[in-house]
Amino acid sequence: MMGITGMLSTHEANRIIDALLEIHDEIDAEEWRPSGAYEDIHTAIEARLYEKIGALAGKLHTGRSRNDLVATETRMWVRERTADLARALLRLCEQLMELAQQHLETPMPGLTHQQHAQPVTLAHHLMAHCWAFVRDLSRLAHAGDRMNLCPLGAGALSGTSFPIDRELLAAELGFAMPAPNSMDAVADRDFVAEYLFVCALLMVHLSRLAQELILWSAPEYGYVELSDEHTTGSSIMPQKKNPDIAELIRGRSALTIGNLTGMLALLKGLPLTYNRDLQDDKPLLFATLDTVIPSVILMRQMLEKARWNTRSRPSSDNNGKVNNASSLNSGRVNRRSVHKSRPNIVPRRCPQAIPLWRLSTASRSAPANSSKSATTGSPLRRLRS
Repeated sequence: MMGITGMLSTHEANRIIDALLEIHDEIDAEEWRPSGAYEDIHTAIEARLYEKIGALAGKLHTGRSRNDLVATETRMWVRERTADLARALLRLCEQLMELAQQHLETPMPGLTHQQHAQPVTLAHHLMAHCWAFVRDLSRLAHAGDRMNLCPLGAGALSGTSFPIDRELLAAELGFAMPAPNSMDAVADRDFVAEYLFVCALLMVHLSRLAQELILWSAPEYGYVELSDEHTTGSSIMPQKKNPDIAELIRGRSALTIGNLTGMLALLKGLPLTYNRDLQDDKPLLFATLDTVIPSVILMRQMLEKARWNTRSRPSSDNNGKVNNASSLNSGRVNRRSVHKSRPNIVPRRCPQAIPLWRLSTASRSAPANSSKSATTGSPLRRLRS
């Protein structure tokens, strides 16, 4: 930009660009790393540039401040990582859709209050999770749109007197437009907080799916068997397959929620414009991304390699159970009367573990013998049978 606007000669601009590319290659090849003697990465790179091209390196900082540099670089880094997360999330959605396609006819109980409610299919259930992740993708996209403003050129807080071209800077760096207010440009970390919120909610969605996989893999359910690489054994009970990866995903969701809370607390009460407090957004941001992307990838892999036991999955006390209110007396009784019949039906059904649909019309309407019901067999024996 400085070469185009005449702030530097073409020769000077090319020398600086070539030297910066050399430094980039040195870092990639691990031939040079900034030492702890420098205050930050910017001063370290400028010092290395001095070693390569001498005093000309001093012109690199023309019209810039570390305040607008950090704000710009953070947005660019988040933008790149957003693309990585979106790709991983899309693959997870594709895996869920593929599983749903395989289990369009696999019945399972749908639950409310963790009790059998209406019969559904495994496909229906898995797609419910998929739609939550689709919303996460939508939030990522919208957050990216709001973030896609270029702070560079805002200087420390009030711009610069050098004849820079902010429109050109924004276009060259892939932003939609320059940030409209220079003070807001260097002070704004809403995009970090918003990104941490999207990630925290995504981890909440992952934790809900992880919790169901944990339950479904238990012998009491037996719906799914997780692969060996996503489970561990027990030092004293080698027959066990502990769902460690699912448990870790569930647990790490708490960390991302904590990082979001920390970021909001960090921003609370900060006056305009830049304050050194904002330096502490990086550990929260980096830690969250280091958690979320691997969690999404591991969830996809876990689902891909899981084995679903389609024979042991019960439906919800037959398809007619939840529609019992409609079926009583072939629809000749209004729904309020049906609800009033519940005290007579439930005590007869529960002690004997009889599905509601198996009760005859006469037995549904017969009064319950509460004393006999209370002493009919052992609950554990009935459970085993």
